[in-house]
Amino acid sequence: MDNDLADLYQELILDHNRRPRNFGEVASPTHAANGVNPLCGDTCKVTLQVRDDGALEKICFCGEGCAISRASASLMTDALAGKGRADVERLFTDFIALLTGEGDVDHEKMGKLAAFGGVREYPMRVKCATLAWHTLQAALKRQQAPACTEEDEGTARREAPYV
Repeated sequence: MDNDLADLYQELILDHNRRPRNFGEVASPTHAANGVNPLCGDTCKVTLQVRDDGALEKICFCGEGCAISRASASLMTDALAGKGRADVERLFTDFIALLTGEGDVDHEKMGKLAAFGGVREYPMRVKCATLAWHTLQAALKRQQAPACTEEDEGTARREAPYV
């Protein structure tokens, strides 16, 4: 990645950290979940209004975390608002692949989320960037236990369809 693009991505992340979009809670959520990254103490709550057809009508987040965590949640809510179930799942899978380097990702289709591609260079930060995404998955699955970035906690990698 050239320096100009890296600088642009860094500025995008800093902007979403300073002025997060969709920060707060959906007034009458149909789905909600909490998440935690026990390694650094980041917390996240995702609230949603899901339409009968499975599309995300509204999506908000709140919580405390580092710049990567907050910016990822903010950009996630922008990217997923109005999306249907298949698009949400595809973007989740692509975002995880972008951060881990496991899989082929079309950076153009990722849009602004491609800014997180450099996070894979810092494995401990990958968990910060994925916290909101795992919390979203927990909300969509109506999981009662908090989503967790640690696999041994048993919640971050559960593969169950949401309703």
